[in-house]
Amino acid sequence: MLKRGGNISLTSYDDIFETDESRAESQLERVQNISISKLVPFKDHPFKVVDDEAMLRTTESIAQYGVLTPLIARPLEDGGYEIISGHRRAHAAEMAGLAEVPVLVRDMDDDAATVLMVDSNLQRESILPSERAFAYKMKKDAMERTLGRPKKEGQVVSNFMGKKTSEVIAEGTGESYKQVERYIRLTNLIPELLDMVDQKQISFNPAVELSYLAPEEQEIFMQAMDEVQAAPSLSQAQRLKKLAQEGVFTMDSAREIMNEVKKGDLERVTFRNEQLRKYFPRSYTAQQMQDTIIKLLDQWQKKKARDQER
Repeated sequence: MLKRGGNISLTSYDDIFETDESRAESQLERVQNISISKLVPFKDHPFKVVDDEAMLRTTESIAQYGVLTPLIARPLEDGGYEIISGHRRAHAAEMAGLAEVPVLVRDMDDDAATVLMVDSNLQRESILPSERAFAYKMKKDAMERTLGRPKKEGQVVSNFMGKKTSEVIAEGTGESYKQVERYIRLTNLIPELLDMVDQKQISFNPAVELSYLAPEEQEIFMQAMDEVQAAPSLSQAQRLKKLAQEGVFTMDSAREIMNEVKKGDLERVTFRNEQLRKYFPRSYTAQQMQDTIIKLLDQWQKKKARDQER
């Protein structure tokens, strides 16, 4: 006997006439206007968002024309959205006084989101060595985590066709896979040394060699470098690395190597920063001080030539 009043599910009018095509269309990604307050940066985002001249130009452009290229973000469990691509645009939009920005919302797992975040930011014109180093490392870790997993939708990659991870990362970047590996080595530097690489106070290749030193050895090296007020050459960095590998790295040995006169220094005149700062406004950069010194020397040379003609 049939029981009346049982659980009956009624199909809505829209459901009855909804086609397979319209159902599929409803699942497509769509650009939405989302409040900036609901957007959060990608976890451990390696690319710096700074208020420099380029950011000022972006802010002025967005204030005039709006955000022309939508951000990409993924939904979070708490209802917010994690930015995958567009951190600088989001910051510039906020600076320009916008409350909302266009966002392409995309469901992605952690590794797929990491790879997209890195790839989208590597298209920028100016990237610091530290940014590239951590970006390559994040992508490498994400890609290698996918190895051995069952293939599923949204997965980054299931295998690399026999290639090294660094070879896959290098494709399309203009870098060799060995250069990618050298960049990743920089993530082993202590923050203070990595900042010096970004500021071009230490060259890239010597920095790679220094990355093989243990953190405490890097601290000792920085003290030695500060004492002699000189950056290491590639040869010096290689010898410091060898000392560390042999277990005989000391402050005395580091100081001895850094005290050596490099061939290029035989004809070089250097000044300590504090020796020059008192003659220039605090806002002057090192390049501005150098340009001013050269200009004054040119004027002095011309004056000296005129005096000799009299």
